Amino acid sequence: MPPRWYKTGLYTQALLYTAAGFNHLWHPRTYLAIMPDHYTHPAFWVAATGVAEIAGGLGLLVPQTRRAAAIGIIVMLLGYFDVHWFMLQHAADRFAGMPHWALLARLPLQFVLIAWAWVYARRPTGAGAARPAAPRPG
Repeated sequence: MPPRWYKTGLYTQALLYTAAGFNHLWHPRTYLAIMPDHYTHPAFWVAATGVAEIAGGLGLLVPQTRRAAAIGIIVMLLGYFDVHWFMLQHAADRFAGMPHWALLARLPLQFVLIAWAWVYARRPTGAGAARPAAPRPG
């Protein structure tokens, strides 16, 4: 990946998750409305995921925490499948105001977001990233 695309993608992703996290905290009712019934303490989960998104977004910006932040984002996105699946299952009775295509599109979009985060999870960062590999003996 060209360095310019890498940086643009990194900053875009960091902004996206940081903004989404703050949105969880500023507009919790939006997220409470989509929480599956099987979650206890939904307000806690909305706040916790908001804080996790902020931490992930900011963590992407620091080379020493970039890999851990990206892995955390991936884990968080995997957890969001449950919410998206719940919304799809209850499209007719609880989410009739949302277009069905949008509910369907959210599932494959998760895979795209996971792949995007994986770009930053797999690339070495921090002090070890700049060191060339040691030559093999003999």
